[in-house]
Amino acid sequence: MDHKLEELKMQYAQIPIPEELDSVVSRALNQQTRRRVRARWISAASAAVLLLVIGINVSASAAQAFAALPVVGPLIKVLTIREYIMKDDRHHADIQVPGISNLDNKGLELGLNEKYLAEGKALYEQFEKDMKAAQQGHFGVDAGYIVKTDTDEIFAIARYVVTSAGSSSEERKYDTIDKKHQILLTLPLLFKDDRYIEAISRNITEQMRQRMTADPGKTYWVETKDGGVSAETFKRIRPDHNFYINADGQLVISFNKYEVAPGYMGVQEFIIPTEAIADLLLSRNYVK
Repeated sequence: MDHKLEELKMQYAQIPIPEELDSVVSRALNQQTRRRVRARWISAASAAVLLLVIGINVSASAAQAFAALPVVGPLIKVLTIREYIMKDDRHHADIQVPGISNLDNKGLELGLNEKYLAEGKALYEQFEKDMKAAQQGHFGVDAGYIVKTDTDEIFAIARYVVTSAGSSSEERKYDTIDKKHQILLTLPLLFKDDRYIEAISRNITEQMRQRMTADPGKTYWVETKDGGVSAETFKRIRPDHNFYINADGQLVISFNKYEVAPGYMGVQEFIIPTEAIADLLLSRNYVK
């Protein structure tokens, strides 16, 4: 009997093992290991959450600390919702239309997106008209958007349009959103009255002169010290002038290309020192 058993063992040992058996066994062991690790991870995570909840419930100071955390505004998402593209030997267009999502104020979200779609459509239709009217030369338009500010409190987006026909021009428009209260900010909403127009204009004029003094290569259309004035001379901002609030809580006034300076200067931005407008602000919730 023992001799027969030993013979069977030898025959079993000589049976060839399929090559794929190692990988099958390995996969099975890996799956089993992953299940054990996942179970242990879930158990540990659950215990951690339980300890956190218990800790907050039993510790008044911990509860107060959590309550004191600032309210974080929503994570606003921006993506291209429509793009107009056209290109031939003499003309080109690349117009990217932004879309905003994840606002709690769906009326504001819809209104902004409808405005952006209308802007993109009108821009492309104008491009088609200009392309047909152009008998010679090259003509193009490029448009898109830039997120200028995205903090817990403020979201600001710029839409730009660059047109080229020999020379080029650039225009920008901005929207600044109060993320906590879900409203679109305007300059009049930031100030007590319209005195901000003169205060900001005066500060910008001073900054222009300082920049030209520091860099002779810069030129602004601003009244000279001897009182010289030209048709293009910057006098004051508009009540609804282009602006945004940057990540440091500062008011930034923007001018399109050719608006206050020669074309080589491009788009011009001026950060307004808060101390220059502090007494005129309705509150310090936005401009710090």
